[in-house]
Amino acid sequence: MSVTPIRLFGDPVLRSPADPVVDFDKELRTLVADMTETLREASGAGLAAPQVGVGLRVFVFDVEDVPGHLVNPVLHFPDEEEQEGQEGCLSIPGLYYDTKRRMNVIAKGFNEYGDPLQIVGTGMMARCVQHETDHLDGVLFLDRLDPATRKQAMREIREAEWYGDHPPVVKLSPHSPLGRL
Repeated sequence: MSVTPIRLFGDPVLRSPADPVVDFDKELRTLVADMTETLREASGAGLAAPQVGVGLRVFVFDVEDVPGHLVNPVLHFPDEEEQEGQEGCLSIPGLYYDTKRRMNVIAKGFNEYGDPLQIVGTGMMARCVQHETDHLDGVLFLDRLDPATRKQAMREIREAEWYGDHPPVVKLSPHSPLGRL
């Protein structure tokens, strides 16, 4: 396992929809292990493959001491109940904004071996699953903010120490098939 650099806001891979996983092989298991280690090192709740430069539909999570991963997730919402709360992103470090999400979610997909997997989440787990699945669709939580808050967020991003003078570095991931981003 190794810690992989996390791509920051501005990197095009964060805005590109990820491809479905078709090979449940050793490379996928290594990717999941590396992402899990990266998430642990960053002290985050979730991490999607595009955030480490891999355009595949995979995310890992560790919410309220429940670690796991999901491959090729499909979300279902059992009701219309919503929640609003602080949300941040490892690709937009240090910035948090109130974001509306569904309160309850059922996520179906696969584990790293290709076995069917289902996650039933509420509250923080539901928020994390929705946030990470958005990443797989090229959507950032900023896109879900109201216009005034999004404008404020963009201003704060431009003023952030990690942005501007230090534009995101784009490197090919060893997990990326054929060197694709």
